[in-house]
Amino acid sequence: MNIIIGLNIVLVVLVVIIVALVVAYYFFVYKNKLKQQETETGKQVKNTKEFNGIPRETTDKILDFDEIKDDMIIRKNRQQYIMVIQCKGINYDLLSEEEKESVENGFVEFLNTIRFPIQLYVQTRSLNLRKTIDGYKEKVNVIAEEIKELQKRKKELEQSNNQQELDRVNFEIRRKENVLEYGQDISNYIGRMNLNQNVLQQKTYVVVSYYRNELGNVSNYSKDEIINMVFTELYTRAQTLIRSLAGAQVSGRILDSEELSELLYIAYNRDEEQIYQLDRALDAQYDSLYSTAKDVLQKRKERIDAKLEDMSVDLASDSLIEADNILKDKEKLNHELRERTLEIIEEYKNQLSPDLYTETKKIIEQKTSDEAKEEQQEEKKKTTGRGRPKKSEN
Repeated sequence: MNIIIGLNIVLVVLVVIIVALVVAYYFFVYKNKLKQQETETGKQVKNTKEFNGIPRETTDKILDFDEIKDDMIIRKNRQQYIMVIQCKGINYDLLSEEEKESVENGFVEFLNTIRFPIQLYVQTRSLNLRKTIDGYKEKVNVIAEEIKELQKRKKELEQSNNQQELDRVNFEIRRKENVLEYGQDISNYIGRMNLNQNVLQQKTYVVVSYYRNELGNVSNYSKDEIINMVFTELYTRAQTLIRSLAGAQVSGRILDSEELSELLYIAYNRDEEQIYQLDRALDAQYDSLYSTAKDVLQKRKERIDAKLEDMSVDLASDSLIEADNILKDKEKLNHELRERTLEIIEEYKNQLSPDLYTETKKIIEQKTSDEAKEEQQEEKKKTTGRGRPKKSEN
């Protein structure tokens, strides 16, 4: 009996030892797996920073600009700020000789007004007619709806026996059907053209730069204050260029932040520009927020434009006052000249005959009066002639 109890005890001890060995085995296996995973993760992290011993840089360090903010490209560790003006010109070859000469003179004046460095940038991209096609399709759908309404009106008139109104509606239906057919043909033609990736479009830009050191000592200003000051100066420069280009019949506008992003994306990805299109992402409204106020940047532009307008009005007022003073001085000078001339004649009155004295006095008064009238007429012509467009000769 004692032997059986002893064997049972030994058996229990052996089972406990076997279970402990199994648990220890699985524990060591799991620990080795964790070490192996940590080693592989460390290698992957190391490989992301290095490739064949060569350190890898992030995309931000590869790009040649820091960020795009407030319609500006910020470069060189926030030391250079850039605005881009998109220009839209005219067909120079179709102009007459007088118009060509006018354009050339306007461009020379534009070059003479430049007081800061600029760059000209030309970008060629594949023509994307998606928006044009969508616009045509929308108009075609409107015409189709109008035809449906006219057909309903036609059925009503057929029951009322109003032949005159019925003829008018039938004519209108035929006219709109012709327009609908023409619009569908145009939409299909542009759609086929859009499939041709060889249709290119060339756009010209004027790049305007402003450097932070032009502001002077800005150590006491915050980053936002510096950006606001730079934006004001850069926006003023851009508007000056736009007005100067208008003299050469070239219209221009400042690109906003979204258009700058698209411009840079196409510049860096010429082969894949059609794969990802920024305007489609914006049309999806992934960044839309509920807002009822104007954009802060738009308000700032309006404030700068209003300030420039006030400065222009003040300058014009000062110029008018100065011109008026000059006219008064001329009138005073003519009066003094006439009085002095008459005094000289009076001094030599005894040496002249009465008829010669009287005639000479009349001529002096008449001549000074005519000169004053001529000057007044010339000034009036100049004043009324300003701002009036010249009539083109047929």
